[in-house]
Amino acid sequence: MLINPLANVSLEQLIKNCAKHDAQAQSQLYKQFASKLFTVCLKYSRNYAEAEDNLHDAFITIFNKIDQYNHKGSFEGWLKRIVINTALGRYRENVKVYDLVNEGNIEDETVDLEDDNINLNFLLKIIQELPDRYRLIFNLYVLDGYSHVEISELINISTGTSKSNLARARAILKDKIEKYKAVKKSYYN
Repeated sequence: MLINPLANVSLEQLIKNCAKHDAQAQSQLYKQFASKLFTVCLKYSRNYAEAEDNLHDAFITIFNKIDQYNHKGSFEGWLKRIVINTALGRYRENVKVYDLVNEGNIEDETVDLEDDNINLNFLLKIIQELPDRYRLIFNLYVLDGYSHVEISELINISTGTSKSNLARARAILKDKIEKYKAVKKSYYN
């Protein structure tokens, strides 16, 4: 039976060991946080394979920059920010044109994501099916609480474009949810 010498190490010591490029510490850190961070990756990725790539790239960044973590604030929050920035970086590499819109034409759709009749896997699936820019902005604004100003700075777009893309994402999701409910209702009637 193998004994893990890092099993009883504090998170602070684990971080310090990772900063020294200790492979066992890095493995332990990965095991401790990979599943939580993969969930974040899924939110910002088009599919499972892209989420795996984003997680891999994020952990490379985490291990290269872990010595920059200043032990103030949530370590998990610091990790999550790296994951989000990794996904956004991949997005920015692949995007050439953003929609420019007039802010005055934006209608705010409401989408009920907490409806008990909607399967969580279905919600994740339809969010992942959104076009990249809509999915990223929807996740940043609705699921992670970023403001349109913060989103515009993260993705290098105007706040109007952020608002417009959020409205379009909500409209698409609302339409898909209504179709899902209609199919479900007709199936059970």
